[in-house]
Amino acid sequence: MNIVIAIDSFKGSMTSLEAGESASTGIRRIYPDADITIRPLADGGEGTVDALTLGCGGTRTQVCVTGPLEKPVLCSYGILDAGKTAVIEMSGAAGITLLSETERNPLYTTTYGVGEVIRDAIARGCRHFIIGIGGSATNDGGIGMLQALGFDLLDQEGVPIRHGALGLRDLAVISDSHVLPEECTFRIACDVTNPLCGPHGCSAVFGPQKGADSAMIQQMDQWLSSYAALAGKSFPGTNPAHAGAGAAGGLGFAFLTFSHATLESGVNIILEETHLSDYIKNADIVITGEGCLDGQTVMGKAPVGVAKIAKEFQKPVLAFSGCVTEDAKACHAAGIDAFFPIVRGAVSLEEAMQTDHAKQNMTDTVEQVFRMLRTFQNTK
Repeated sequence: MNIVIAIDSFKGSMTSLEAGESASTGIRRIYPDADITIRPLADGGEGTVDALTLGCGGTRTQVCVTGPLEKPVLCSYGILDAGKTAVIEMSGAAGITLLSETERNPLYTTTYGVGEVIRDAIARGCRHFIIGIGGSATNDGGIGMLQALGFDLLDQEGVPIRHGALGLRDLAVISDSHVLPEECTFRIACDVTNPLCGPHGCSAVFGPQKGADSAMIQQMDQWLSSYAALAGKSFPGTNPAHAGAGAAGGLGFAFLTFSHATLESGVNIILEETHLSDYIKNADIVITGEGCLDGQTVMGKAPVGVAKIAKEFQKPVLAFSGCVTEDAKACHAAGIDAFFPIVRGAVSLEEAMQTDHAKQNMTDTVEQVFRMLRTFQNTK
């Protein structure tokens, strides 16, 4: 039996590979001689660096950069293609998980560290970038990143603006005359379709979870609108309404406007770069999953990306998840033939998410599913 396992991470509980290894252990209890291939999986957010670095045979490095509140943080990133391509998660330098709830304030949080990571990778010889921009703590329109890359963002007196969204309030000049000269390409893993401004923009939709109150939201939205108008005077093709421009507090807009980046489905980037279809085409069964299967899973999440490839080769797909909601039934139409929650008893969320507990639950649940499959095979 040839089985391919590609499970997304159970955030805060198991990495993609830990989940895959645990599933594999359950299968081998029933089919000890099965040919099992475990492939890393991510959706462009947390785990992207791990998935691409491991899946593409790359290496990891780290650099000390400016964190979201300007305290030093160590950010790890991957290097692929013999040093030509860098894989970065912006959350490693400017992520919301780097802050406590009381520290969250988008007026002051900055993307400067993201630019420092890019700068470090350029110094190492990288010219191509794959960057996941989920999980940000910022709403600065990417100005911090631009400053770190050499853009001059000045107030009316010719003084560099401060970091954070507050800097946008004073922005009067944008110049690229001192930008790093290297020609680079950027593929941005982005599954958010929000524009930069307005009722569906980054300030209104994502500002509250980053610590913004209603007054701050209105101010930041106005500042971002003025920023976009200013950018449009010097940079052709500026489009704050572009789907995804509002991703990561406007970081998507900065990439689109100043680096000619492409915003792409994070899942599609991972699946393409790790060549998952090459493994699935010879499989008998494909196994996938994520922490929670629900109605949103069909909206571009990693398990459905795996299922789509599997159905191109007419392969059966089983999914395993920490929990399953009622609206997860939509996953069936998206190519997941059957799904199974792995929590096996009444426990607290904290207990269920303990890594050792989650691994054991995954192994035991997968064992029972494959025990059932063997039973039906033996009755044919």
